[in-house]
Amino acid sequence: MSKALLVIDLQNDYFPGGRFPLWNTDAVLTNFERAIAAANAGGVPVIHVQHVATAAAPFFHAGTPGADIHPRVLAAAPTAPVVVKEFADGFEKTTLEETLTGLGVTELLVCGMMTQNCVTHTAISKAAEKYAVTVLPDCCTTVSEVLHLIALHALSTRVKLVPAAEAV
Repeated sequence: MSKALLVIDLQNDYFPGGRFPLWNTDAVLTNFERAIAAANAGGVPVIHVQHVATAAAPFFHAGTPGADIHPRVLAAAPTAPVVVKEFADGFEKTTLEETLTGLGVTELLVCGMMTQNCVTHTAISKAAEKYAVTVLPDCCTTVSEVLHLIALHALSTRVKLVPAAEAV
């Protein structure tokens, strides 16, 4: 199988100083950097998925620093393709499937921000059904630990949950 690491919404608005900071971002950011380094070392392509919202949304507005991918994540994968999305599902009206097909990907390693929203919607998307999907719980976060754990439990019946060090 040909793997790809999907890094979903690692954007400044979700970190301290942003418009909607999430729980446990410092530890999760370090985990992302390790997972990306392992992917780079193993020849696993990394794909950034970036949410750019409409003006009516509370954050991730186009052209704002909050919508930018976190600088440490960009530094870890500076040449990775960026797929821009407007919806929670990273496949919905994006170039993600085209990008994956071009890379010959058959297995998705999914990680990112908002475990119960964008991570979940991408991992169980109708378009993701043709891939072997694994979510990396230690490389995901959301507004609270409880909500993160609830989302992971819900995902556990549909996809594999594997720590990054074992999956990448």
